[in-house]
Amino acid sequence: MTEYVAPFFIGLGLATSVGFRIFLPLLALSIASYFDIIPVDNSFAWIGTFPAMITLGAATLLETLAYFIPWFDNLLDTIALPTATIAGTAVMASTLIELDPLWQWALAIIAGGGTAGLVKGVSANARLASTATTGGLANPIVTTVETAASAGLSALSVFLWPIAAIIVIGLLVLVAFFFKKLRRLWQKPSNKGSVNPASD
Repeated sequence: MTEYVAPFFIGLGLATSVGFRIFLPLLALSIASYFDIIPVDNSFAWIGTFPAMITLGAATLLETLAYFIPWFDNLLDTIALPTATIAGTAVMASTLIELDPLWQWALAIIAGGGTAGLVKGVSANARLASTATTGGLANPIVTTVETAASAGLSALSVFLWPIAAIIVIGLLVLVAFFFKKLRRLWQKPSNKGSVNPASD
């Protein structure tokens, strides 16, 4: 059972990290694969090579620095949302080595890509809110928190996946609560604008 549970939560933890930063979890997976800490599917063997580590390291640095540029960070989020979904699918598929390809990719797309896209969506909304309320002055703080969250969760996913699993489940509950709250706020204006026939 562990041979299925561990890879699933390792992949899910890395996919969640992708929602904060796209390349940092890929770099973590590359390093872990290179040093044989995490086995990856044969079709993703390239990620555990030295050239892949160097490339992903450079991409991680550029992505992190780019998010510290005011207003440009919001533009990056529009590009990063679909990219995060693809990357989340890929990292999860790479860890599910014991599954039938049908289940491997079904779980990768639904759990990996879905979670990465969901977290990226919340992250992008938080940055937009920061831009609207502070004129972008607080955006570097949001960027720092996101980078730290991605790095921390990636490390936990590689070395302490049970703790990462608990954090991810808790995070997904918070995200669900956030969207439920947001939905209520969207519904309030329409409720106020409706006319009650009984009051006429």
